[in-house]
Amino acid sequence: MILETALLTVKKGQEPAFELAMAKAKEIISKMPGFGGMEVRRSLDTPNQYLLQVRWASRAHHTEGFRKSAEYQEWRSLLHHFYKPMPSVDYYSAPVISV
Repeated sequence: MILETALLTVKKGQEPAFELAMAKAKEIISKMPGFGGMEVRRSLDTPNQYLLQVRWASRAHHTEGFRKSAEYQEWRSLLHHFYKPMPSVDYYSAPVISV
């Protein structure tokens, strides 16, 4: 299992609309092969920033599976217009230390 992370900066004032769109988008991603769950957390310090964390069975499930799918195009149309700037994505391995 790997963890995909992205810091999402939403255009100010569009946070409520973004959260509604993300609720729809989670229905899309949750049906993808290799999907293992996701969380979206809003920053307490910067209210228009969100931390997206998605668990995938492998990196390829995200990069080759989801990103190259028709479902991703739907995800994109729901969410990408909210971001400024476009977020970068990072991938993390299974936990090295767990408490």
